[in-house]
Amino acid sequence: MTTAGLPRQECAVTVLGGPTAVIDIGGLRIVTDPTFDGASPHGYLTKTTGPAVSEDELGPVDVVLVSHDLHPDNLDERGRTFALAAPIVLTGPLSASRLGSPAIGLSCWTSHSLARADGDGELTVLAVPAIHGPEDGDRDADGHVNCEVTGFVLSGEELPTVYVSGDNASVGTVAEISLRVPDIDAAVLHAGAARVPTKFDGRPLSLDGHRTAAAAAVLGADIVIPAHYDGWTHFSEGLADIESAFREAGLSSLLRISNHGSWMPLRP
Repeated sequence: MTTAGLPRQECAVTVLGGPTAVIDIGGLRIVTDPTFDGASPHGYLTKTTGPAVSEDELGPVDVVLVSHDLHPDNLDERGRTFALAAPIVLTGPLSASRLGSPAIGLSCWTSHSLARADGDGELTVLAVPAIHGPEDGDRDADGHVNCEVTGFVLSGEELPTVYVSGDNASVGTVAEISLRVPDIDAAVLHAGAARVPTKFDGRPLSLDGHRTAAAAAVLGADIVIPAHYDGWTHFSEGLADIESAFREAGLSSLLRISNHGSWMPLRP
């Protein structure tokens, strides 16, 4: 595939594998949590598959969103190089301080506006909270479970409002976001029930299937795109578990699933 194989879309998303998604919205191309390494060990985590589309095949990218920089399943070596070559990286304050330019740190509930390439005003990126582990997990010196993680809400005039969760395990946090941003149309939810035996007694560090379905119900979104459930050995649930949970909850009509690298519209 060449860059022509992933042409710009009017308003769509594709998941490339792991947490990495490409969102085309408002004339902008946005990449989330870039992970472009091939299958390989990364310390205590092991990557089993590379992305469906390489970084060289994406063409020009306008913005990179990094939920957190400390874990290689959300920012691996090639992903870090890719992010730092982008015009702008939006992330949390601690991640921005470690990444350096062109990263901009956004505290929760603060936003950054970007000029839309379609000429229709601005796209607003709002930073929202995430809890990367159990609600009762020990907090670090900065008050975070596991580490600082940032989710994002994208919005603009005549555009769908899109929530990207980052690695969040808390339905309560999703409820808080829904109360503050009650008109979310589409959600990219990190699922997979990631588990590391040495952390929090092996309890999930991200949403399992049932909590992904619960998060979808709380948000009231018309479209739910699961991500971050494959490509690494520490995921304890896969796509079949997510589909089963949504079916049991009567929410299967919300799920949008396609082969990695294939586009899904962000409008119903």
